[in-house]
Amino acid sequence: MNGDPCTSTPGCTGTIEDGYCNVCGLPPAEGAAASTPTARRPAPAPATASAAFGTGFVEGAPRAPGSARAEEAATARSGRTSSARLDTAALGSARTAQTGSKVTRRVGTTSTRLRGPRLGAGLTTVPSRPAADPLAALMTEAVLPERKRYCSHCGTAVGRGRDGRPGRTEGFCPNCRTPFSFTPQLKQGDLVGGQYEVVGCLAYGGLGWIYLARDRNVSGRWVVLKGLLNSGDPDAYAAAVTERRFLAEVEHPLIVEIYNFVLYEGAGYIVMEYVGGPSVKQILKERLDANGGAADPLPVDQALAFVLEVMPAFAYLHENGLLYCDFKPDNMIQVGDQVKLIDLGGVRLVDDEDSAIYGTVGYQAPEVPEVGPSIASDVYTIGRTLASLVLDFRGNQTTYVASLPPVSETPLFQRYDSFYRLVAKACALDPQDRFATVDEMRSQLLGVLREVVATDRGPGHPALHSTESALFEAPVADVVDRVPPWDALPALRQDDSDPAKAWLAGVNVADPIVRLRALGLAPTLTVEVRLARARAAIEAQRWDEVSRATGEILTEDPWEWRAVWMSGLAQLARGDAVGARASFNTVYGQVPGELAPKLALAAACEASGEPEVAESLYVICARADANYTAPAAFGLARVRQLRSDLDGALDALDIVTPTRSSYVDARRRRAELLAGSGRGLPSLSAALASVDSIAIDQRTRLELTTQVLTSALELVRRDGPAEGATLGGVEANEAAIRDGLEASYRALAASTRERDQRLRLVDRANEVRRWTLT
Repeated sequence: MNGDPCTSTPGCTGTIEDGYCNVCGLPPAEGAAASTPTARRPAPAPATASAAFGTGFVEGAPRAPGSARAEEAATARSGRTSSARLDTAALGSARTAQTGSKVTRRVGTTSTRLRGPRLGAGLTTVPSRPAADPLAALMTEAVLPERKRYCSHCGTAVGRGRDGRPGRTEGFCPNCRTPFSFTPQLKQGDLVGGQYEVVGCLAYGGLGWIYLARDRNVSGRWVVLKGLLNSGDPDAYAAAVTERRFLAEVEHPLIVEIYNFVLYEGAGYIVMEYVGGPSVKQILKERLDANGGAADPLPVDQALAFVLEVMPAFAYLHENGLLYCDFKPDNMIQVGDQVKLIDLGGVRLVDDEDSAIYGTVGYQAPEVPEVGPSIASDVYTIGRTLASLVLDFRGNQTTYVASLPPVSETPLFQRYDSFYRLVAKACALDPQDRFATVDEMRSQLLGVLREVVATDRGPGHPALHSTESALFEAPVADVVDRVPPWDALPALRQDDSDPAKAWLAGVNVADPIVRLRALGLAPTLTVEVRLARARAAIEAQRWDEVSRATGEILTEDPWEWRAVWMSGLAQLARGDAVGARASFNTVYGQVPGELAPKLALAAACEASGEPEVAESLYVICARADANYTAPAAFGLARVRQLRSDLDGALDALDIVTPTRSSYVDARRRRAELLAGSGRGLPSLSAALASVDSIAIDQRTRLELTTQVLTSALELVRRDGPAEGATLGGVEANEAAIRDGLEASYRALAASTRERDQRLRLVDRANEVRRWTLT
């Protein structure tokens, strides 16, 4: 019982507490245990089928003698291994009680360091924007500038001043006689809906004035009232009602929340959440003002971060059968490190053919006036918004209203080629050529962001992390001294939604000809079946079959870029590098955030006489993803060596990390380049040092050593010895080098099986040995 001395461990000084020793942790010895009251053990239950399910014993069956004690001992041992029983240092409330400190609350926290920024997807950072004081956001004078006053019916300029006199804020259009009014309908102190007390005007927009108010019924919280610009405009009024209806149905954390819709003096007002931060348009204006009135667009990574953050809101709307229609920098508001989509006045149902269409010139897709908005037109507005955030986009609404500035005249597009491809696809003139969904675009935008961040890091910063692609496997081989063959390039990932996926899993024949015959028995000719046929045909060098399979795919779906990818592999396999270049370039344009097409295009360019393009693509691959660093590094080394840029080639080889299986190849290649560089003894010494710490076969090491020492011998005979210099442990003087060279040749001869070659090596050893008396 409690307080009894421990009898379980000889020499233990503990006592029993609650059935266990307070020192050794074991229960009392069997004799002592009898004195401790124990609960009655229930009778064993009948045997069940538990053992059949792998539990290892039959539930309720009698256990082996002593098993209960063994389990109790195991429990006690596990108790001794728990760190919870160890002493702790005083901290927090325990420390204040111990020291008598008067500090009664925490004054610091690490939470801000532990919480990563939301904007930028962990790849980049965007300066945070604290929530603004609502009162500071009020307009000092609620007047719509004359340059923004137009008739809502015919678009004629109205309310303009003459001869130094200000224009009217109310009146009739001189062209169509439609009445106009640009005067705010609410003033400070008005109580709208018996609940919302107006404080003032925040801004004005395409559909009406925006007011700040307090909600008297909910703790005086700040709300926004949005009214009509012209209550006599039926389209504007319908749009306001539409915004209320759709916002009331929308529930998404990235979309401003609607609270209510109220009438006041015959006009309708939407009551919505107050989002206390600047719009991205305002951020651009701040940058312009800080830059002395000269445009200062956002850095590309920040622009991508803003749009990336808000794209799930678009996906949500599209999934619910809604179109946004009027996206632009004005409609993104940043609060802290979050962005919200606001102003859904232009939102409409996908199948709506009657309501007015709202959009902004320079952002609206060119087909909308004729065929109406669509998911594709929303994608277009996202692309145009991206372009406007990063370019001093003069001509956005005139010269380039439906196009992008030429790449040749836009340095930013030249620096960030993938970004240009992303925007170009999103803003394609034909809606069918754009991204099919916002999620598809978002996936590619994320890849482009990785590349942009890698480009901005600059040289000397290879990728440390890899990201799994949903479309391609990782590269399978690192080719050192030649252009990668077609089968060393990343393979396509199989589409999990393909109906023949399960059937294809059973076709695992190694022989490509046999596999082709097996694939010919497919129950249905899906895209994946045809892609599998094309790949097997490439392996079998049956080029007609490749063309047939890819042609069938493109006949059914002219936008299926995977067929073009297969054509490019076939062209590379049969030596048509120019054709492969065109195919891979097309795929690159379709999936601009993927690295596999860039690696393939780089290889095709290297093989077809476009070394500059190849180098730029290899650089992107090497910096953006660790899986691509090594194959791209070897490509860079080849291209740079071709133009006699030895230092550039060495830098490329140096980015192959020791964790990569091809690290040995990179170090050996580095040594070979240095050995043949003709740069003197330091480079020869560096050549041997390059392979000093790696595991290479002895013959390769000896061959490199003989090459280095042969070159060194010529140098010291011409220029004399280099005091203090060594080459792989050999002093840089003629006698030592001859001894080392002789030893290397003899070691090579000893490892050579072919007699004539062995004798030649022995003869060479005798030729280089120094003269001695023996």
